[in-house]
Amino acid sequence: MVIRVLLIEDDQADAFLIQEMLQEQAADRNDVEGNNAVIHHVTRLDEGIRQAATGGFDIILSDLGLPDSQGLDTVKKLASAARDRPIVVLTGLADHEVGLEAVNAGAQDYLVKGQVTGEMLIRSIRYAIERKRIENEKAKVLAELQEALAKVKLLSGFIPICASCKKIRDDTGYWQQIEAYIQQHSNAEFSHSICPECAHKLYPEIFPDK
Repeated sequence: MVIRVLLIEDDQADAFLIQEMLQEQAADRNDVEGNNAVIHHVTRLDEGIRQAATGGFDIILSDLGLPDSQGLDTVKKLASAARDRPIVVLTGLADHEVGLEAVNAGAQDYLVKGQVTGEMLIRSIRYAIERKRIENEKAKVLAELQEALAKVKLLSGFIPICASCKKIRDDTGYWQQIEAYIQQHSNAEFSHSICPECAHKLYPEIFPDK
C-alpha cells in the first residue's frame, strides 16, 4: 500500500530527518507488507493548504510553527481546509497540553520532534488514518440520518378538526380535507374504500341491512 504524505515543515533539517525516517520505515515494511511512502514537502501553510485541496494525500504532517502560521491556528486552518484528511502535528515543544489542544483543534495525533522514532512516526500515521476513516464514516452516517429525519414529518400536538365535515384547520387558518392534511404532515398515503355502515347508508339497494 502506498501512503501519500503531505509534509509541512519549514526547518529543512527536521524535514530531512522526517523524510528519512518515513522512507526507512516504509522500505523495511515494504519487504513484508507491501507498504511504501510518497512524500511531498512544502515549507508554508498556505502552500500546504493548496496542496491538500487537491485531495491527493492520505495524511498531513505539519509543524505548529510555520512562517505564515503559529500554534493552534495552524491546526485549525488545516482542519478547516482539509476536513476529510487526518492530521498529525509535529511540535518541538515537549508539552503534552499543547499536543492535547492540537488534537482538540482537529488533529488526530501529535508527536514531539527530537523524541519521535521512525516506528513511532509510522504507527502514528497508520492510527491517524484509521481514526479519521472511522470519523468520516460516522459523520456520513450522521448526515444521512439527519437528512432522513428532516424529511419525516410527524403529527403532534392539538389538531383543530371540524366536528361535522371533519376538515382540519392548518397553521395558516385554511380548512382542508383530512387526507390532504395527513399526507402533507406524514409519509402516509391513502387508498379509498367504503365501510359497511356507509355502504348501507349510501347504497341500500346494493348493501341491504343485515
